[in-house]
Amino acid sequence: MTGIFITGTDTGVGKSVVCGLLGRYLKERGYGVITQKWIQTGSLKFSSDIRLHLRLMNTGTKEIKSYLPYISPYTFKFSASPHLAAGLEKKRIKPARIKRAFRFLSRRFNLVLVEGAGGVLVPFAKDKLIIDIASSLKLPALVVCSNKLGAINHTLLTVEALRARKIPLIGIIFNNQASGTNKIILDDNMRIIKAFSRETVLGSLPWQKNKDKLYQGFIPIGNKILKFLMGQ
Repeated sequence: MTGIFITGTDTGVGKSVVCGLLGRYLKERGYGVITQKWIQTGSLKFSSDIRLHLRLMNTGTKEIKSYLPYISPYTFKFSASPHLAAGLEKKRIKPARIKRAFRFLSRRFNLVLVEGAGGVLVPFAKDKLIIDIASSLKLPALVVCSNKLGAINHTLLTVEALRARKIPLIGIIFNNQASGTNKIILDDNMRIIKAFSRETVLGSLPWQKNKDKLYQGFIPIGNKILKFLMGQ
């Protein structure tokens, strides 16, 4: 395995956080790991999501400076769907460039953690979706779900989209972002999504602003992902 596609049920569900935490987890266990954001919108030059990955991984920008053109092949100023952000700058996103960047990094690291953009069916052109690039690269997926009211529908639709493209699913991570959500809903979301999807629920991330405490909460999830990577 050369990489993992970290996607979500929507925008702002915690993909960047999971990507950074998983990067730290694997790095601390001796893996050569790097993160990648194929298409970043709402940023100037340096990807804001990559910046968050690095902070969570306790990694400085100097360590990845020489790889920056490959880490973020496309960056656009306007915060919107990639197809719109690229169109406003009169630019075309080329899948071949993204694939070359991924393969370049995969030859130099044990694992490339790719953060998707928005939800699973986000377009980067009028007739092309980001998920199709992940499919052509044969990347397994991690799904990040914002654990709140509405998560059931969003998550099951995401799973069906991945299955339609025969993308293997490592598992689903529930991100408890909203501190006021009723625990009855949070627990039921995990139970009912597992029952209907028949997919692995890797666990839930606690509501926590302290990055080290958040990482401690992620470790049991990381352990399950590592078992998958090791074929257990």
